[in-house]
Amino acid sequence: MGTISSHSIGSATAADFSNVVLAPSASRLVLVDFWAAWCGPCKALGPILEEVAKTRGDQVSIVKVDTDTESALAVKYGIRALPTMLIFRDGEVVDQLVGLRSAADIVSSLDAVTPASA
Repeated sequence: MGTISSHSIGSATAADFSNVVLAPSASRLVLVDFWAAWCGPCKALGPILEEVAKTRGDQVSIVKVDTDTESALAVKYGIRALPTMLIFRDGEVVDQLVGLRSAADIVSSLDAVTPASA
């Protein structure tokens, strides 16, 4: 019971997206933040995601995708505005949040798509 997790926020590229996002989403939610360095609201979202990672890191993985270097992923998932967060479960997108959101909004969206435990 004394497992210590860093609740760090990871990153993904097209090359490792399947291993970092899709495969892990079979056992836990994965929130993917599509962002860019030039995007002001994306920068503001960083500390909010850190807060979510601290409070929900045992239930969800948070992964960032830089749309400037990973434009193919942005196109594949239809990202039209930044920041956009996609929540994956079982390899599928189950929710999408567009724009700067509060930690409470993000947690509420995560709770809404969290599978009920048996």
